Amino acid sequence: MLVFCLNPAQGDSRALIQSEAIFPAEPWHNHASCLVETRRGDLLACWFRGSGERKSDDVRIEGARLPQGATQWSKRFVLADTPDYPDCNPCFLIDEHNALWLFHTTILAHTWESALLKYHRTDHWEGREMPKWTHEGVVHLSPGIPFIEAISNAAPGIESSMASSQWNSKTRGEVTDYLTAMKNHATNELYRRLGWMPRAHPMQLGHRILLPLYHDGFSISLMGISDDGGTNWHCSQPLIGGGNIQPSLTRRRDGTLVAWMRDNGPPPHRVMSSESHDLGETWSPVVDTRLPNPGSGVEALVLRDGQWLFIGNDSETGRHTLAVWRSEDEGRTWRFRTSVENDPAGKASFSYPSLIQARDGSLHATYSVAEGNGTSFIRHIHFNDEWLQGHQVPAL
Repeated sequence: MLVFCLNPAQGDSRALIQSEAIFPAEPWHNHASCLVETRRGDLLACWFRGSGERKSDDVRIEGARLPQGATQWSKRFVLADTPDYPDCNPCFLIDEHNALWLFHTTILAHTWESALLKYHRTDHWEGREMPKWTHEGVVHLSPGIPFIEAISNAAPGIESSMASSQWNSKTRGEVTDYLTAMKNHATNELYRRLGWMPRAHPMQLGHRILLPLYHDGFSISLMGISDDGGTNWHCSQPLIGGGNIQPSLTRRRDGTLVAWMRDNGPPPHRVMSSESHDLGETWSPVVDTRLPNPGSGVEALVLRDGQWLFIGNDSETGRHTLAVWRSEDEGRTWRFRTSVENDPAGKASFSYPSLIQARDGSLHATYSVAEGNGTSFIRHIHFNDEWLQGHQVPAL
């Protein structure tokens, strides 16, 4: 178990930063973690592990627990494993009744477009090192006529915006072909019902659950919405912007929801965003922000004091750096940045972070570490606001 402390802020004994590997580096692919804190103060992490991703039938969802006050994570345990199929992209939710949910996908035909969205839930899990699921099943999503119309209506605007970007004529031709395929796929009932995958934390809004989802085939996002405790689900209006996936949700004091998304589109490569004023049903046009993104997952978090944090790769070209940004105006601007990882390109990559604020006010993050020698692990860092402020620099 790797444990180390980074330098605290000069002259501030309150600054905290600790880091450890949840398990030792190994020549297996470990990726896409998600982190929650229990009422007892334990941490519970999940990720997927296997010899690859969607094309490897040995991929399964694993987890580990860090008991409150402990410095050693538990041994890894299996949270979900569909025999002879890859299980990928897990995320946790602790709902309003303190039930633990695990959402993930099972890949049916070794393509992301064939992902089947599943859930596992347990109501009695706090005293167990490993959750024992009492309910499990499929999250059925049925994007219908409004989805088809949204795809068709958005295509001209996407094509126009991409034509003015930093793409050459050959690439713009490829974009036109992609948009044609996207409209054709939208009319295929099976294609638009499969392929929806989670990544960042779901959000509980009163009795409503918002499950942020994305589709690699369409290269867009939408929200799975349940108003009856996860029994039934319906789809939001899709968030369409020419390559916006893996949304992370925040909420402003006035109720506005903001989705922050990975950029899979043309340069400049920026985090993309959209807003909702009706609890996630409909969304504004997707726009670029000033936050850089190399095509990698992100997460945003609203702190209890009203400040916002954002964690992601602070580069347009690679995953070798990772940073935390701070916003004092609910995500409208991000004035300060603190570096978390900064390696030379090609040495290691740091990606798909998960970020939470604990009950004691401190912060925890987990993320994938892929080393240049082909090994990987999930890193956990524990830090506080004093450390962030002591190391922050002007950002944007």
